[in-house]
Amino acid sequence: MIKAIIFDYGNVIHKWDNDIFLKKVVKKSNKSYEYISNLIFKSGLQDKFELRELSEIDFFRIIKKQCNLSITQKEFFKEYTDRLFEKIPSTLNLIKKFKKNYKVALLSNTTKVDFDCVIKKLREFLLFDSVTLSFELGYAKPKKEIYLDAINKLNLRPDECVYIDDIKEYSDAASKLGIHGIYYTSYENLIKELKKLNVKV
Repeated sequence: MIKAIIFDYGNVIHKWDNDIFLKKVVKKSNKSYEYISNLIFKSGLQDKFELRELSEIDFFRIIKKQCNLSITQKEFFKEYTDRLFEKIPSTLNLIKKFKKNYKVALLSNTTKVDFDCVIKKLREFLLFDSVTLSFELGYAKPKKEIYLDAINKLNLRPDECVYIDDIKEYSDAASKLGIHGIYYTSYENLIKELKKLNVKV
């Protein structure tokens, strides 16, 4: 019997697009889009930031130096958080609906900057019974420890939980632990998969 629905954040609750951020940063640099994108998102720099292995200051300083940025730290992080650009109403409505019959939780690979500036300011954030964040835990999806933290906080068995993520590798990792992982591709498909689990939608 399902007792909890656990949500990823990016592109499940809130649309995000690194391209929005990168295009703005390129205008403040003499480096190419590809160079900046690779440095931040493919070199492991972003991953370290999400695990809090890099502080905000160090994250910014590395990028500023290697990209020759003409931008302040405040301006940089304003552009950085703007990549989370649009809430997804259908998911937010589901969270409010599920709260009546289930525990609801958040599990996200994210940075403290995104959490402080965007995530925790979401009105529906107060509805979550538990919150598991990579930067607090020191583990990121798809490592099993982050999923186990989420279900332990809910005090439930894996098979009593559903986990929804827009990255198939991450929903599959949850499934390997006995959690009902759902790969989020659309609202319609999500409802279809939830009904298969007899979740009241």
